[in-house]
Amino acid sequence: MNKKKLIILTGPTAAGKTAASIGLAKAVGGEIISADSMQVYKEMDIGSAKIKKEEMQGVPHHLIDVLYPDEPFHVVRFQQMAKAAMERIYANGRVPIIVGGTGFYIQAILYDIDFTEQEHDDSYRKELAAFAEKKGAEALHDKLKEVDPKAAEQIHFHNVKRVIRALEFYHQSGLLISQHNERERMKESPYDFFYFVLNDDRERLYERINYRVDQMLSEGLEKEVLALKNKGYTKDMVSMQGLGYKEMLDYLDGECSLETAVYRIKRDTRHFAKRQITWFKREKDVIWIDKKACDYDENKILNTMLTYMEGVICYRDYSEVRNF
Repeated sequence: MNKKKLIILTGPTAAGKTAASIGLAKAVGGEIISADSMQVYKEMDIGSAKIKKEEMQGVPHHLIDVLYPDEPFHVVRFQQMAKAAMERIYANGRVPIIVGGTGFYIQAILYDIDFTEQEHDDSYRKELAAFAEKKGAEALHDKLKEVDPKAAEQIHFHNVKRVIRALEFYHQSGLLISQHNERERMKESPYDFFYFVLNDDRERLYERINYRVDQMLSEGLEKEVLALKNKGYTKDMVSMQGLGYKEMLDYLDGECSLETAVYRIKRDTRHFAKRQITWFKREKDVIWIDKKACDYDENKILNTMLTYMEGVICYRDYSEVRNF
């Protein structure tokens, strides 16, 4: 009873979440919280496909351009920052709309996942980090496969921090982090929410990804990464492991050609989109919004979402901001 309202708009990369989120925010009197692991960073605009000020159309956005690339950002910090933003939004009598493609971040808010850790010796974490440095991320990932195959399936080997956390969790508790996360997901959400997943035909989505990468290059991705490199930001930082950044760093470091770097960005982004879709298919209580079924019409996409929320979240028309 009397749960606070929450809207989530997610989907694979390049699905068109940004445009859809603006219309949605205007229609329901919403403010947007970015659930993107890269757009939180300053000076990382092109490679993160960060929304531009003019694209925001006056809609307040949170968790964009708030950290420097050498500052830590992970699911726990996201959860803390997002909750603080939500309280401010609720206090203003408006509705928070979480927008982005990082499924674990969304899950952390939606089900208020408990990440509380007791104090412990961090020597095992350091041991795993040293192992990854020496043997490589895939070898570390193989360790996770041995103890928790389900978690290994869900966590990409590039995400060394999450792999280490999963192994550390097992080491400390003897429990599988996949089972822990599943239990957390089964909790009742403290919010009255609508969880929209915007999706498109796979081939069309892949075409959009390829086009977006070409567009990033024409907008100056190489220059952006070079500027970051010259400021001392290195590939061992979480921020610089983002898609587009690590590949361009390899090129700038002479480890591959530009053609190879571009090929890898497109390939890995397509693979990432595929993993995102798989993740959202596992989630419960989601509402799939098929762009093709909406004839790729932004008004039809918006109308579809508003129809689901009719009687629960108030709106009048697309130009008028309304509170609950």
